[in-house]
Order: sequence, then C-alpha cells, then structure tokens
Amino acid sequence: MADELTSTKLNAESHLILDQPLLRLPHELARRNFKTVQRSIEREKEYVLPALKEAANASLSNNHTPDQTLAALDAMISRMQSLKRKMEGLHEEEKQIQTQSRKRIQHLETLHKIPSLADVKYDQWSRVRLDRLLVDHMLRSGYSESARQLAKERDIEDLVDLGVFTQCQRVVSSLRHGESKEALQWCGENKAALKKSQHNLEFELRLQQYIEMVRTQEQSKKIEAILHAKKYLVPNHESQNNEVMRAAGMLVFTQDTRAEPYKSLFSPERWKYLSDLFIQTHHELLSLPSQPLLHIALSAGLSALKTPLCHSAYTSSSSNSQSTSTSVCPICSTELNELARKMPYAHHSKSYVEGDPIVLPNGRVYSKARLIQISKNIGAVESGKVRDPTTGEVFHEADMKKVYIM
Repeated sequence: MADELTSTKLNAESHLILDQPLLRLPHELARRNFKTVQRSIEREKEYVLPALKEAANASLSNNHTPDQTLAALDAMISRMQSLKRKMEGLHEEEKQIQTQSRKRIQHLETLHKIPSLADVKYDQWSRVRLDRLLVDHMLRSGYSESARQLAKERDIEDLVDLGVFTQCQRVVSSLRHGESKEALQWCGENKAALKKSQHNLEFELRLQQYIEMVRTQEQSKKIEAILHAKKYLVPNHESQNNEVMRAAGMLVFTQDTRAEPYKSLFSPERWKYLSDLFIQTHHELLSLPSQPLLHIALSAGLSALKTPLCHSAYTSSSSNSQSTSTSVCPICSTELNELARKMPYAHHSKSYVEGDPIVLPNGRVYSKARLIQISKNIGAVESGKVRDPTTGEVFHEADMKKVYIM
C-alpha cells in the first residue's frame, strides 16, 4: 500500500523541467522590451537636451529670431510626441507580456495543488499541457494558422508563443524564397543582443547579398559588390578572414563553376543554410529549446519503455497484418521507432516474467500456457503447433525451449 501511494504521488518539480521555456520566454521578451525603452529614451535625451540648451542660449543672445526659436521648439516637441507614441506602444506590449506571465504562473501553480497522479485534476492539467506541446510543434513546423485555431479553441493563447514563432516563420519563409531584407531588419532590431551570439548571422546575410551581386556578372554590379564588401565584410576580417578572402576570390568565378568553395557559395542551397542559421540564432536569443517540446516529452517517455528487443529485426504488431496481438509497443511502432532509436534503454529493477517462460525459434519469449491458449483460441493452427501472436509465424510445440531466469 505504501509503495502504491509513493508511485502515484505527484512530483511537481520533475514535471516543471519540461516547462521552463513557459516562463523563460516572457522574461526574455520583457528584458528586450526594457532595453528598447532604455535605448529610445537615451537617444532622444542626447538630442533634446543639447538642442534645448542651444535654443535657450540663442534666444537669450538674440542670435535667433522668435520664428527660429519657435521652429526649434516645434521640432523638439514633435520628437518628444513621437517618443511618447513609441513608449505607449511598448507599454502595451509590456502589459501583454505581464498578462501572459501571470497566466502561465497560475497554470504551473495549479500543478502544486494536485496531490496525486490519480487525481482527475491532473488529467485536466495534462490535457492543457498536451495542447501546448501540439501548438508548439505546429508553430515550429510552419502550420501557424492551424496552431492559432487550436490555441483559440482550447483557450490557451496566453500559454503559447504564437507571435514569436509566427514572426520567426515569416523571416524563415522570406529567406527560403531568396530574400534577406526581413532577416536583416530583425538583425538591426536585435543588434546589441547579437553581439553575444556565437552565430554570425548578420555577416552571413551580408555575404549572401554580395554573392547575389557577383552572380549577375554585370560590371556595374561587381563594382557595387566591392563597395558592399568594403562596408560590411572587410570590417569583420579579423573574425571572418577566410570568408572575406573567399568572397574576394568570387569576383573571378561564375555561378556555374565546379571549383570549391565557390561552387558551394554560389549554390541556391545557401538560402536553406541561412534559414536554418536564423532559426538557431532566433531560438538562442530567446532561450527557446532547439527541438520541439513534444519531441523532448516523447523522448523521455520512450526511454522509460525501451528495451533491446524494441529494435529487433522482427516487425511489430503495428506493421504486421498477421499479428494477433492487441497491444502495440510504442517503441516498435512505425511512427515512433526512428525517434526512439537513439534513446537509452529503460532501467528495470524488477522482472515481471510469468512462471513458465519458453522461447520460440524466432527468439521471442512467451508464457507456455498462455501461448498454447492463444493458439487454441485462434483455431487456425494444427494440433501440436502454436502461432507467434506478434509475427504470425507457426511452430511445432516441440520447437519451444524452456527459459530459466538467472
């Protein structure tokens, strides 16, 4: 009885390991919002205070006419009004982030109030989490509209990151269509944070712009490419010296060259590389896991079920029409077999083998009495023979060998 209570007791802390991004992303968004506010105020402060001092001094010394003084004041007022509108927009964004954070904390706090895994409230909480994982998976796969509809239907819009992933997919889509404008705009908005990134996304995008100019083989475009390289590529020669040298060498090659590395640089596949690089940089910047949370959750569950026989040469009941087994091993299923292949085996401290185990010629182990009973129930085998309920193979009872558990 004590063991049963221990096994059904809910450990909230272990559950929350998977849900760290739920709170981490709003924190990153709030921090980025604060930095944007700070930079905007500092920039306007650096302009307005000197301009105000200059206008006041000019007015006192009669160097400006009243109209010039009023024009200077109007310009400052206009800039401050623009700043006010921007601050209002950022304030609304901050309020939305705070609302999301509050609802996410409440969602996680509910878990600490559930005493047991057998409680019906845990089933409800798990259903919400499953919906979140499905939305996350669809967003990462590019099915933004389906994800939005599911989130709306389940009323979990504040528990998922629709806006962040929608923006990410929009930039990824533009890169895969051979356009770098949106990605460069995103780099500009996150310039300060990108300085700490291990990925050189902006440099790679500028290099791609250079490649597209050289690709045309027009003399005017080559001159433009050289100017572009001097402005954006050469300043990075210390950290990207090899890439800068290769870019210079591209001027004497055409896009149909077979010489490496120029063939790879001219290849359209570079756009796919850039889109993948953007995803990595984007997720790193916002502390998002590189894999879908659904895959992480499935991997944890699969590793708890996996045994050495799960990847044997014999087909599972999910893919074998001759199988008479009603239970399907998730590891052996065609849908999850590949995902589970790299997972570690489960650690089982207890054995639940029945008392009369035998092994068939194909290596599968069953209870002798149960196997004979299943074969009789099927009624499709001759007397003295048994059918493997998983593979459908028929064997003589004499071929069965007794198994001794050590």
